[in-house]
Amino acid sequence: MKKRKFVALAACLSLVSFYVLPHVACGEETLPPDLGTRKQGTDWETFLGPTLDSKSTETGLTTPWPEAGPRVVWQRELGTSYGIGSVSRGRFFQFDRYDDVERLTVLNAETGEFLWKFEYPTSYEDSLGYNNGPRTSPIIDGDRVYIYGAEGKMHCLQISTQKLLWKVDLNEKFGVVQNFFGVGSSPIVYGDLLLVMVGGSPPESHQFGRFDLDRVVGKDSGVVALNKMTGEVVYHKSDELASYASMTWAKIGERPFAFAFVRGGLLAFQPETGVIDFHFPWRAKIRDSVNASTPVIVGDEVFISETYGPGSALLKVKTGGYDVVWEDDPKKRDKAMQTHWNTAVYHDGYLYGSSGRHTGNAELRCIEWKTGQVKWSVPGLTRSSLLYVDGHFVCLSEDGILRLIKANPEKYELVSETELRQAPEPGERVRPLLKYPAWSAPILSHGLLYVRGDDRLVCLEVMPVK
Repeated sequence: MKKRKFVALAACLSLVSFYVLPHVACGEETLPPDLGTRKQGTDWETFLGPTLDSKSTETGLTTPWPEAGPRVVWQRELGTSYGIGSVSRGRFFQFDRYDDVERLTVLNAETGEFLWKFEYPTSYEDSLGYNNGPRTSPIIDGDRVYIYGAEGKMHCLQISTQKLLWKVDLNEKFGVVQNFFGVGSSPIVYGDLLLVMVGGSPPESHQFGRFDLDRVVGKDSGVVALNKMTGEVVYHKSDELASYASMTWAKIGERPFAFAFVRGGLLAFQPETGVIDFHFPWRAKIRDSVNASTPVIVGDEVFISETYGPGSALLKVKTGGYDVVWEDDPKKRDKAMQTHWNTAVYHDGYLYGSSGRHTGNAELRCIEWKTGQVKWSVPGLTRSSLLYVDGHFVCLSEDGILRLIKANPEKYELVSETELRQAPEPGERVRPLLKYPAWSAPILSHGLLYVRGDDRLVCLEVMPVK
């Protein structure tokens, strides 16, 4: 432990000396000023929020909503991307692509006022013709923000000075063969480490194109831990390839476990050292299948789900291994839950999520956590993403329809439904604010709900200031 503290201290001293940042002191970090005026509530600094599960602890939700939907506080046109931003200390951090640059745009979270931007060149082209922008969310940690681009470039910026602290091209460093949709897994901060899914390959795999991705093999970089202050590699583990499911971790029993739902299944490991506890194989056999839904952790159990074949499984985690609580029967067509790019949300013994690969066959479902038994299932809502808050789910469907649903395991209980509309200019017709594909899960911070469609970010007030 003393050795680890010494190494961290040395790294901090080196960083301060190199960048001449007098306001940063080792052992304590001066945070940027808080621009927020809405003091109730919490920041949303990482993908899926402060508890890594798309659940908000805020209360006082206005319900039902007005017929036209919650009050629009501000809105802003976006560049090309699939991700939604993060909120910290009164700032909204959005990561998009504009022409040939990937850009971090920092706004006032309450007004939408532009504050500053950082951008760098990109030449990423999607193999299957989807959009060429980032797929991940900015990760905020103290006075730093981390952005991980579609072609594997990681940048760390200091918020208070708006300066680049370090950068690393992880695709180049570890020899990543571009998969179907580029980089899509958001990293997480654990202590002094930034845990990243990378999935590099040996040189012989670089001869294969998009139709031969099933022949690509991995090489000791399924997960990579970086020193969050310097970007230096601390460890790299596993021959697994990357997926689009974001990293997560939780304390189980007496120690922390990190989880990466990589291309071939669930990888559990010790976040401090990278020592692997187990690998649970879970992937459809077809070449074009992906894992994209972040694992859900409750107590000592972890739930995984995908939409291309095997469906879902619930594991009971223990040091060095696991027990299967239940798993979908591979011989049966019907599965308990088949999440695509969305992540299911747990509440009071039940799991709620959108199940289905395609727009037409997706169903919003509630299943029992301990058994996988389907309690209710509603078709016709298209593929959707959920945010839990104050006894309700905010449900954003990919067609831009926003719903408020009571968290009720006995039945689907719709409270409000709205399609946000753009106030038309004279002579123009009314247009929806959120266009397909609205694939990002809503986020909530200090009573403000943020949602995005294809090309627009909208901030809504769902909890009045008290």
